[in-house]
Amino acid sequence: MNRFDDAEIAAVYKAIAERRDMRHFLPDPIDAALLERVLQAAHMAPSVGFMQPWRFIRITDAALRLKMHALVDQERIHTAHALGEREDAFMRLKVEGIRDCGELLVVALMDRRDAHIFGRRTLPEMDLCSVSCAIQNMWLAARAEGIGMGWVSLFDPEALRQLLHIPADAKPLAILCLGHVEAFYPRPMLELEGWAKRQRLHDLVSENAWVEAHPVVTDQPLEGKHDA
Repeated sequence: MNRFDDAEIAAVYKAIAERRDMRHFLPDPIDAALLERVLQAAHMAPSVGFMQPWRFIRITDAALRLKMHALVDQERIHTAHALGEREDAFMRLKVEGIRDCGELLVVALMDRRDAHIFGRRTLPEMDLCSVSCAIQNMWLAARAEGIGMGWVSLFDPEALRQLLHIPADAKPLAILCLGHVEAFYPRPMLELEGWAKRQRLHDLVSENAWVEAHPVVTDQPLEGKHDA
C-alpha cells in the first residue's frame, strides 16, 4: 500500500498543527548536520517546471546580521505608521528574532527566471509559490526536529538585495530566523496577542463557484498585550 502507517501519518499532522512562526530564541548554535537536514527538506520541495528557484544565503557575519536587523527595524517603523490606529499595538509586538537566533538565513528567488516558461507563461508568480513550498518544508522539518523558525518579511527587498550582493534580477523573499527555543507557542503568537483570530475553514471552502467569506475584522485593539 502507498499509505503511511498510523504513527507516521499522525507525526505529519502533528508537525503541521504545531508549527509556529517563532520570534523568541535561545542563542545556542544549531548542529551542522541538523541544519543540513532542514535545508535538504527545503530543497526537496515541489517547483513549477522543476525550476527549483530557491537560493539560500547563510549569514555568519555578526556585523552583517546587525545591518539586516537595522533594515528590518526601519521597515517595522514604516509598517507601524501605515497601520494608522493600530500603530501602537503593532509596535508592542515582537516581530523577529534576528539578533537572538542560532542561525540566520535569507531565501531568495533565483536570477534569470524569465527563461523558465513551463507553468509560468500565464502565472509568472509560480516561482514565488515554489519558494514558499520550500520554506514550508523547512518549517515542518525544523518543527519535527524541535527547532524554532520565524519568517521575517519586514524589509525593503532592494536594500537587502544590495546588502547581500544578490543579482539585480534575483529577489530576496524571506529572512529566516532558525534556532533552539525554550518552548513553542501553544497557538500562533499573533492569535495569543489578540492581533487576529484563525478563520473558520468552513468559511473559506466553497463548491463550484466563489462564495464570499465573512468579513475579517482587522482593527481590533490588542487589549494591552505586550512582548513576552
